[in-house]
Amino acid sequence: MMFDLITPLTIGLVGSFHCIGMCGPIAVALPLKNHSYAAKIAGGLLYNIGRTLTYAVLGLLFGLLGQGIQLAGFQQWTSILLGVIMILGVLFPYLFKQKINLNTLFTGYAGRLINNLRKLFGNRSYRSLLGIGLLNGLLPCGLVYVAIAGAINTNHIWGGAGFMILFGLGTIPMMLLLSLTGSLINLRLRSLMRKVVPYFIVLLGVLFILRGLSLGIPYVSPKAEKLIPVERTMEDSCCH
Repeated sequence: MMFDLITPLTIGLVGSFHCIGMCGPIAVALPLKNHSYAAKIAGGLLYNIGRTLTYAVLGLLFGLLGQGIQLAGFQQWTSILLGVIMILGVLFPYLFKQKINLNTLFTGYAGRLINNLRKLFGNRSYRSLLGIGLLNGLLPCGLVYVAIAGAINTNHIWGGAGFMILFGLGTIPMMLLLSLTGSLINLRLRSLMRKVVPYFIVLLGVLFILRGLSLGIPYVSPKAEKLIPVERTMEDSCCH
């Protein structure tokens, strides 16, 4: 259970350095310049709460998907498949960089979201800051996809929501710092963390595969739980 708490928080904390490229400019550009410092903190928190709420909804949906997969008896294969996808997701840009540009797949979708975000930036209310966060949570992001894989792998609707909430909480320190300082963090540190993130994702992918293999390794690859129907005795039947 503790591993399940640590994993989404770690994905959020480590991944937030990688997500600076997508969400960083939004966090820096939040309409907070004319606010007091306390109001800036409140506004920055509302923005981040909005992102986390969107992640929670995604967690509910994908946790429900994982729950359905578990009931169908495919949770082990799904864990292995998600792990393979995570590893290939890291390797794919290097293997096919000259053939396919993955960034073009979501161009239209992201463009519509950004247009809606621009409208909200014109309003300096707290409501607009919450709205910016809600929409920001829907922007295409590789780390969000990794977290969604984790939500599916919880095999439970509320487990998926909790996983994504913890992921969102893990990203808040970095994103709130960007909103308050208005800078994009030391470039050397940012470059170092961006190099670390792919290895981190591959490690998670390997852990997902090991979990699916059910090798009996505590915490890492526990034996899969089997649903064994319990036969009721004659005495139990009489009592009920």
